[in-house]
Amino acid sequence: MTGLVLVLSGLVHLLVFAVDGGPWDGPVSWRKPVTFGLSFGVTLITVAWITSYLRMDRRLRTTLLTVFAADCVVEVGGITLQAWRRVPSHLNMETPFDTAVSMTLAVGGGVLVVLLTVFAVASFRHRPTGPAGMPLAVRSGFAVLLVALASGAAMIARGVVLTRTGHQEAAYRSTAPLKPLHGVSLHAVLVLPALAWLLSRTPWSESVRRRIVAMAVGCYATAVAAAGVWAVLTY
Repeated sequence: MTGLVLVLSGLVHLLVFAVDGGPWDGPVSWRKPVTFGLSFGVTLITVAWITSYLRMDRRLRTTLLTVFAADCVVEVGGITLQAWRRVPSHLNMETPFDTAVSMTLAVGGGVLVVLLTVFAVASFRHRPTGPAGMPLAVRSGFAVLLVALASGAAMIARGVVLTRTGHQEAAYRSTAPLKPLHGVSLHAVLVLPALAWLLSRTPWSESVRRRIVAMAVGCYATAVAAAGVWAVLTY
């Protein structure tokens, strides 16, 4: 339910953008509540689904998912609040309030990294359950997701350093090279397991389905590598 509310928030702000207009790019735009609402909502729904295939204590999984859902709400809420205030949400330390919001989002990002890393480790400690190809899809999805988390942390870290040294505009521009890598790698955790699930509805043999999932993992890894090369060349 929480994930659907976040997705709905993103769609509502897409309508707000259509009515109000303004730039789509830049640190102050309606793009941020739209994309973050949709992305966090879809990610929350996805993680709640695919962690059902993990071999881990049920109560621990429930607790981690509860914290994860609360953190997603805080992240989207802070970004949305700043969009309505017409100020940047990230790397904004112009006033004490803006600093508090920016640091809350940064800390929330750290919590997300910890929680998703715990799930990723769990997926590799014990083979996930599910139909043919699902264990590989889940493990690969989490592995690629860690790339997204690392690139996101790198964007925040570099931006904070530039902000603290008085280069505010450079801080906003510094995130651009890593955005493609972050975006491409963020939703492998949905795409690959969804493919394995869809293949389980076909009459194809398990070996064929596993090969298709393996090829999809290879294609996704290639796309992530290409985005990584682009990030290095333009960073």
